[in-house]
Amino acid sequence: MPKKAPPKRTKGSRTFGVVGLGNFGGTVAKELQRFGNHVMGVDISDAKVTAHADDLSQAMIVDARDDVALREAGLGECDVGMVAMGDDLEASILASINLKLIGVPIVWAKATSKTHHRILSKIGVDRVIHPEVEVGQHIAQVLHNPLVRDYVSLGNGYHVVNFRIPESLEGKNLGELPHADDFNLRCIGVMRGTDFVGQDGVTCELQRDDLLLLLGQRKDLRNFTASL
Repeated sequence: MPKKAPPKRTKGSRTFGVVGLGNFGGTVAKELQRFGNHVMGVDISDAKVTAHADDLSQAMIVDARDDVALREAGLGECDVGMVAMGDDLEASILASINLKLIGVPIVWAKATSKTHHRILSKIGVDRVIHPEVEVGQHIAQVLHNPLVRDYVSLGNGYHVVNFRIPESLEGKNLGELPHADDFNLRCIGVMRGTDFVGQDGVTCELQRDDLLLLLGQRKDLRNFTASL
């Protein structure tokens, strides 16, 4: 079979280097490529590199603990580096140091513990992530409240939450809801299918299956949903 050509780069795309092509790193790399970026994926495993060879701009067998090998592979030309392996603490730390050493301006890294996080922060990693913890917290929030379809954290305690309209609100006008006066929340949108039909200050009668997008702090959002 002919090798599948990677997608064309889009305007504003960047070059990413992903170190570690396991489940997490491989997913990040393929999604970045799908968005039209130039993605260089490296791993010490021949099998993992082969599995991603057709999906990425470049997939190479490289030991990221060796800064010379990373430089020769071209990782130093990347705009952003992502160290995606976390189980091997030594390899994660050395790969992060090496990406900085060869001149990658922005480095993200996956951590698996608080100690791992502290070390990565101390050596200058720009952002340390805990994907399992973050996804677990996200899922728990959605499972906890059946009205919550999804949510996004904006930082400083603020969230945008996607609520499914309960039966108690069907037929009510958006202006009748107590979200603003009683709970200090803002409605930034009412979605009906793929249509944007209302927001604060716009007359809108709520219908079954409408989605209400509310902005506010977690405590206020929780109190609002408890009142429904």
